[in-house]
Amino acid sequence: MVPQRVAAMQRALLRRAIPRCRGLCAKPDPPPPPPPSPPSALTIAASGLTSFSGIGAISALHFGIAPHDLTMVLGSMGASAVLLYGAPAAPFSQPRNLFLGHGIACVVGVTAHELISVPMDTPILAAPLAVSGSIVLMHLTRSLHPPAGGTVLIAVLGSPELHALGYSLLVPTMLDATVLFGVALANNAFGIRYPAR
Repeated sequence: MVPQRVAAMQRALLRRAIPRCRGLCAKPDPPPPPPPSPPSALTIAASGLTSFSGIGAISALHFGIAPHDLTMVLGSMGASAVLLYGAPAAPFSQPRNLFLGHGIACVVGVTAHELISVPMDTPILAAPLAVSGSIVLMHLTRSLHPPAGGTVLIAVLGSPELHALGYSLLVPTMLDATVLFGVALANNAFGIRYPAR
């Protein structure tokens, strides 16, 4: 009699426990997100026009206005142009990320060159330290901008003429970012909101 009562109690407990376990353990996987829709012809045209204008303005500064020995075109700005003009709504494309990201990268790169590359007479340690240091600082300031990884390496691995600029490398870096930003505002004329937030 007692074993039957115990067995009945066990069955009742199991009946109550199993639905709870099913609710906790057997959650269905969420459906995959739909594939992104292809960009419209207007978006593609706007990206092409604004990127040509932004990089064209920087190129005009470098080849037309600036003294011959002053670098005004940084390769990393090409990657920034892809973000600003090709993906203006992306978090990495926003003004805070653009300006702080490149600014941090430039300062960290120049510092790493001066404090590590010059004394060691090689950038073998300065390059990875500068990139990782700039990433950490961009995370801390909520300003992650992937093209700034190029800026930090330019500052560490650049030519002797570039290294001679020291922290004055901030001038072309921030001027380039400002030109790209100004042209990116033209996205609004095409109905593409920038800044997105």
